[in-house]
Amino acid sequence: MPGQRVFLHSRTLPVRMVAPSLKLQDLIEEIRGAKTQAQEREVIQKECAHIRASFRDGDPVHRHRQLAKLLYVHMLGYPAHFGQMECLKLIASSRFTDKRVGYLGAMLLLDERHDAHLLITNSIKNDLSQGIQPVQGLALCTLSTMGSAEMCRDLAPEVEKLLLQPSPYVRKKAILTAVHMIRKVPELSSVFLPPCVHLLHERHHGILLGTITLITELCERSPAALKHFRKVVPQLVQILRTLVTTGYSTEHSISGVSDPFLQVQILRLLRILGRNHEESSETMNDLLAQVATNTDTSRNAGNAVLFETVLTIMDIHSAAGLRVLAVNILGRFLLNSDRNIRYVALTSLLRLVQSDHSAVQRHRPTVVDCLQETDASLSRRALELSLALVNSSNVRAMMQELQAFLESCPPDLRADCASGILLAAERFAPTKRWHIDTILHVLTTAGTHVRDDAVANLTQLIGGAQELHAYSVRRLYNALAEDISQQPLVQVAAWCIGEYGDLLLEGNCEEIEPLQVDEEEVLALLEKVLQSHMSLPATRGYALTALMKLSTRLQGDNNRIRQVVSIYRSCLDVELQQRAVEYDTLFRKYDHMRAAILEKMPLVERDGPQADEEAKQSKEAAQLSEAAPAPTESQASQLLDLLDLLDRASGDAQHPPPLDPSPGGALVYLLDLPCAPPPPAPIPDLKVFEREGVQLNLSFIRPPENPALLLITITATNSSEGDVTNFICQAAVPKSLQLQLQAPSGNTVPARGGLPITQLFRILNPNKAPLRLKLRLTYNHFHQSVQEIFEVNNLPVESWQ
Repeated sequence: MPGQRVFLHSRTLPVRMVAPSLKLQDLIEEIRGAKTQAQEREVIQKECAHIRASFRDGDPVHRHRQLAKLLYVHMLGYPAHFGQMECLKLIASSRFTDKRVGYLGAMLLLDERHDAHLLITNSIKNDLSQGIQPVQGLALCTLSTMGSAEMCRDLAPEVEKLLLQPSPYVRKKAILTAVHMIRKVPELSSVFLPPCVHLLHERHHGILLGTITLITELCERSPAALKHFRKVVPQLVQILRTLVTTGYSTEHSISGVSDPFLQVQILRLLRILGRNHEESSETMNDLLAQVATNTDTSRNAGNAVLFETVLTIMDIHSAAGLRVLAVNILGRFLLNSDRNIRYVALTSLLRLVQSDHSAVQRHRPTVVDCLQETDASLSRRALELSLALVNSSNVRAMMQELQAFLESCPPDLRADCASGILLAAERFAPTKRWHIDTILHVLTTAGTHVRDDAVANLTQLIGGAQELHAYSVRRLYNALAEDISQQPLVQVAAWCIGEYGDLLLEGNCEEIEPLQVDEEEVLALLEKVLQSHMSLPATRGYALTALMKLSTRLQGDNNRIRQVVSIYRSCLDVELQQRAVEYDTLFRKYDHMRAAILEKMPLVERDGPQADEEAKQSKEAAQLSEAAPAPTESQASQLLDLLDLLDRASGDAQHPPPLDPSPGGALVYLLDLPCAPPPPAPIPDLKVFEREGVQLNLSFIRPPENPALLLITITATNSSEGDVTNFICQAAVPKSLQLQLQAPSGNTVPARGGLPITQLFRILNPNKAPLRLKLRLTYNHFHQSVQEIFEVNNLPVESWQ
């Protein structure tokens, strides 16, 4: 109506406000201010959504800012793969601010696994061709960081041109890029070989250091480059001499040592050039002596230079006096207060002990003192070096030190220490008695940490020393009476008491104090071992067998022994129960044979193959056959019966003609008898594995009575300086064959040609199918776990045909 105002009421609709994108500094502050991980993820998810939206909109002005925030998110561990293509766009931009962030993103987000990295090859090539140094530096840094083999091949000519540019900034980065290219594509060595000779004349520190690094890479990967750069050894010697005498520049001196980084790099290169080359080694000998004597050792920088000097002296054809000087430097390192330097010295001396044994021996007291280090790595290295220093002249003194260390060493070193002492005693024992005493001390101190073969070795050693039987059994009886917790010691003592219990009761040993022992005490001690909860089933087996053997060596009544044996007839352990049942049967049914069955064990020889011995005996028998007396009629008939049994076993039921009762006729008919077929030719052994001194050999036997059966004996040997532990060998054959793996003789192969491990494989091949083996070896060597899986296809034809 006229004069009236009309008010139109409009309802306001809610508008959803989108939070603006954060700046990089604000994003960092907000992420750091998050109190929980959930809050941090929420902030990052919101910001990543803004970054994706900005990338979709194609905003060229703020693209580098968004990518910078994405790179920070990537460094925190969150996914940022959607920014890869944005890196390519920024690299192709003409603005330096874009290129800087783009190249940084390429270094962080791209690598050889992504095909997108190949798309920036042309951009890098164009930037390298420009004369703008900052852009060239960015391109070179990116290429040296993530350049693949294809990129290196395509861009090598451009990098070669930049090596001779006047700008030190560009040349230094080009040299480092060339190092990366040589590592990726070694065949590019010929491209960078000529410029290196000119770059050695540079005075710029960065260029010279990079050039030495590049030459080192070239020499390590190309024999032609190694031969070429041996001509510049005098020039390298002159550069190093200038560094040592007059210095390079005060700007690069550290703690009074002139440019130690450059000195170390030159020494490494000289070590490569002088290796196996007499002329080059002679050129650098005087300089190495000068560096070794004039370098200050009060600072860590000087120690680094001295250590590289020692390594170079030991790796080239240096003079004998110079090598002694190097070993003395390492000896001084052992007195340093820095544990790292002492560890480096011990490791280096361990490497030199084989080639310069006498020089290292002079520092034996210092090495022994390092055994008491509280640092586990230092004491382990000192133990390894101490064991390597043992020889026939110092074995007594070194064993005293090592046995004292064994009593107080950490538990994780006891096994290595005990194993090393046993091996050293076996190699350098001056007398058998000393050897026995040493092993007994180890078993008493650390019996639970010794190798599996320690019991067998000691029993064999005692069995072979007849003059020490009484001494050994008394020592072991006293040790067993004091402690029955050390299982290897208890096993050896039980075996020795069972074998030589009569000598224990006689008490006529003059080498130790008189000890009166009666039968009841010996039996009570063995019963204590049987009843102890600490005794293993194998230990109880030793003790039960010892009681059984004492039944023939003691003069008293055997009722007590029979009662103990009968108790274990119902033992839960199958092995022990079987022993008890057999021994009880021997008491009840075959008591007249008990003394003969339980007589003393003969000496078991470690070496001497039985085949050679049997061949030797058969040869001697053939030579004496003519001089042998003629068999009588009864002997001839018994021989015929034996041959008849063999013929029946082979399916031949024909009887030979009767023998002439005259001696001459008997010999004639004996020669006319059908003889057994000649034995098959031996199957040659086969070496199937060798790595760092660990070797695996296969030997084959096919029993004549069962040609379908093949017996393969696996023999693992170790000629290295470290024990092989936890050795396991597993095998597989085709489905048409049957394989049975016997238990191995142990799981440790001692160092330096110790007792090998053997394991028997039984393979049944009735169809005479071609034999193939797949082996898997797992073991620990030099404190590293090794696993090898390989197939053996070259088995001898005689093993399956």
